[in-house]
Amino acid sequence: MTAETRSLPTDTPRFDTIDTMRGLSILAVVLLHTWLRLYFAGYDLRHTALPRMLTHFLLANGGNGVTLFFAISGFLITLTSLRRFGSLAGMRVRTFYRIRFARIAPLLVAIVAILSGLALVHAPGFEFSPQRAPLWRAIVAVFTFHSNWLEARYGYLPANWNVMWSLSVEELFYLFFPLLCVALLRFRHGMVAFVAVLLAFVAMGPFARGVWFTNEVWAEQGYLSGMDGIALGCLTALVTHHMAARQTGALPAGRRTTLLLVEYLGWAFMLLTALGPRWFWRVLPFKADYYGSLLACAACIVMETSVLRRAGSDGVRPNPLTALLRWYGRHSYEVYLTHEFVVVWGVLLFSHFHPNSHPGPHGLALHQLSALQMSPWVAGSSCSPRHWDGQQQSSSLSQ
Repeated sequence: MTAETRSLPTDTPRFDTIDTMRGLSILAVVLLHTWLRLYFAGYDLRHTALPRMLTHFLLANGGNGVTLFFAISGFLITLTSLRRFGSLAGMRVRTFYRIRFARIAPLLVAIVAILSGLALVHAPGFEFSPQRAPLWRAIVAVFTFHSNWLEARYGYLPANWNVMWSLSVEELFYLFFPLLCVALLRFRHGMVAFVAVLLAFVAMGPFARGVWFTNEVWAEQGYLSGMDGIALGCLTALVTHHMAARQTGALPAGRRTTLLLVEYLGWAFMLLTALGPRWFWRVLPFKADYYGSLLACAACIVMETSVLRRAGSDGVRPNPLTALLRWYGRHSYEVYLTHEFVVVWGVLLFSHFHPNSHPGPHGLALHQLSALQMSPWVAGSSCSPRHWDGQQQSSSLSQ
């Protein structure tokens, strides 16, 4: 048995740390959208007794969650491609596209069909404004991966349509990813060129978010604004695969401890970014937005160290305290595309039973806040706990 087979076998169980990170990311997105929907309905969760930093931590990290999604996606797609095809040079383009299509298309088609029906009957929260892009234009944009451009051109789309911009960034990257592997990596020095292309995406990301574009929506949702995170994930997967292939047997205790400490540093930086203290945003006095790239780097550090620790260990059991988060992480794509149904209708129901008597956004009364705080537990209890740990399947390209 080779060292590579020993370190990263094909049937490696899911990476629990990465599932936990994905669960935290999707939770951040859901909380942000809940806050925004309540704000537009006249309720502002920021006007509570909670400290400003804690409020920021709970409500304002949806964008950071998407940044983590990009880095995780690049890491898993690259690592599982290496395991599936033996090397990126051996990439089978049709197989890659077929697996990607099977993962993305069925739910996406169903969601677009449901959203189109809701728009046609003018369902509250899902209707299209006549001053913005029409329904048919949004449908075309979703399936041709330019929803981000459409929102930058015409303004934000209705609920659930407005989350598909990240799919445009991600899927356009993966449209060319296997072609780039086949075109470059079969040559002698192709890996140098391949890494150079990925590093170019990493270098352009901060400038795309902070310097090059005056359109705020495009600066946030443009292709280059998110592809640096995906590229960092790809590069980290290449390094992780190389290092894991050199591991033979169990990791020495000292190296395992070192990896764990480095992983904690990555988690610490992500926590600091999520808390968002005012001094933190003054550390880098540049117009270019390097914070998104640094956050993606921290996620990559956590992923690499956790995978290397697992590759050098046997019989690692997942932490039962993170079972619910890992369940959401394993189903993050499904939650991402469907959570706005729950959020929009939940806020409409909340507004019905707790009408807003003020003309503008205001804080919630104690009984209103209590009702709102119960909603995540109600949503979580609707998912059977026996599925939270589920069957520990392999991390596959389709995930």
